Amino acid sequence: MSFAPALLLNATYEPLRVIAWQKAIRLLCQGKVEVVEEYDQEIRSVSITFKLPAVLRLLSFIRIKPPASWVKFSRANIYARDDHRCQYCGNRYRMEDLTFDHVVPVALAGEKRWENIVTCCIDCNRKKGGRTPEQAGMSLIRKPERPGWLPRITAKLTIRSTPDCWRDYLYWNIELDSDDP
Repeated sequence: MSFAPALLLNATYEPLRVIAWQKAIRLLCQGKVEVVEEYDQEIRSVSITFKLPAVLRLLSFIRIKPPASWVKFSRANIYARDDHRCQYCGNRYRMEDLTFDHVVPVALAGEKRWENIVTCCIDCNRKKGGRTPEQAGMSLIRKPERPGWLPRITAKLTIRSTPDCWRDYLYWNIELDSDDP
């Protein structure tokens, strides 16, 4: 028989991660969590029976590292930070039609870091060439900075596949249907 995983919440009810049912039972037996929601399934041992935990809340608050330190410096995250828009012309492109540009070119001592790299379309990259935006007569739409957001959770959760008992504890980026005709 297969058991479902559990949603682990911080002491403040913020979702932290999805954990295996075995880890959920371990945390419960260690007295580190309280059960907020349960599944109908039971786990049995020789001497004890547990309702399978669905949502657990840590009893002690866990301070999470500042989000900016979590964001890996990568091409995909640069595109995400810049919303897949060329930072010179402002047009939005598919990932394969974008490149990134050193605001201060490497030949002019520009560094490979968040504050010097922007998303750029191929035409604007050619136009700018190995010059600074000022030298090329171009301006940036937005000054590049290290992002302050958390990276996307890679778990693929959909409203249909997520257990009903988790829904009140997750944040969904969707528009709710209105009851109005």
